Amino acid sequence: MSEPRRLRGHKATATCCTASRVRPGVVATAGEDGCVCWFDMRCKEAQLVMQVGQEPISSLCFMPGNEDIIYICSGSEVKCFDMNMATSQRLLQSYNYNKEEINQIACNSKSTFLASADDSGDVKIIDMHQHCLYKTLRAGHTSICSSVQFIPWRPWGVITGGLDSKLVMWDFSKGRPIKIVDFGLPEMKGSSMAQCFNPAFVHAIAVPDADMLDKSGNVCIVGRGDGAVDVINIESELAATRSKSTTKAHQGSQSTSKGSITTPGTEGKRLHLDYTLGGHVAAVSCVAFSLFGERGKFIITGGNDKSVKVWECSRYLDVGQSGSNDNILHHNINLSKKVNWLCTTPTESENLVVCDTTKIVKVYSVS
Repeated sequence: MSEPRRLRGHKATATCCTASRVRPGVVATAGEDGCVCWFDMRCKEAQLVMQVGQEPISSLCFMPGNEDIIYICSGSEVKCFDMNMATSQRLLQSYNYNKEEINQIACNSKSTFLASADDSGDVKIIDMHQHCLYKTLRAGHTSICSSVQFIPWRPWGVITGGLDSKLVMWDFSKGRPIKIVDFGLPEMKGSSMAQCFNPAFVHAIAVPDADMLDKSGNVCIVGRGDGAVDVINIESELAATRSKSTTKAHQGSQSTSKGSITTPGTEGKRLHLDYTLGGHVAAVSCVAFSLFGERGKFIITGGNDKSVKVWECSRYLDVGQSGSNDNILHHNINLSKKVNWLCTTPTESENLVVCDTTKIVKVYSVS
């Protein structure tokens, strides 16, 4: 692979990035310097460098349907900016509902709710129209909640991952979990003893956009602390839970069911990508679906082993698919630093943006 393009603008480590869905080649990056940088791949230099504050920025996202609006979090605060002016910005809102440091924020596809996951394990659901706290999701995680995403095909669906090794699916209208997958259970450790020594903390999750579902299916990608990546079918997991609940109701008090805490290996279709398939040998820090080419065809993962993996998983998630998946790893990119975050752009080239542990953002071309 050719040398990556280098994007300069940050004065400290770049922590996260996000790409425009509607303006190909436009990328926003954030860093420990409290700045957000806007890049247009058609230009050499950063188009705008915005000082949001003095604290490191941990996450950012565009408002779906109106990418002039961007949400940025640092510390325990979420800020909303209007970037409509090409060379200036205006603070629209500031939310201070989280009590501890926020790790990730996400907007739902209708731009009606924003979720923020923090170190306490709580997830705040914010009403973006009324500008108020809608619900607090609590008691799903017993440790840091590292990641959160809305489920686009479920109007009230949210999925979260935490450093308690749990993946939690929520009905946020009711504020309660509807499914908990525990990757810390012995049967979830995977086949590799080398990976067993690291906890299967959930560091990152991703769900496909609504227009990717024909290619990807109703799945969630889970990046784990032991280097493994799991692709689980959300609807299969929930259907299994409903089936178990029905069985329990018929069995009455003699049921031996353990409730909704289960393992995806026994509950539905699941793809387990570990080092035996060419996967990561250290914690996975970021996961994403590809926006380039056939949207959702590839899964992109980055890790603390200084590598980015491009997986072609779609054909293995088809109903009835069987046989070897030895060629599921489509591409491997070796880096010189650990990956903090990555995103993809809807362009034919310069379509993979990587924030590593330096202040320079790298851009690769993947096909």
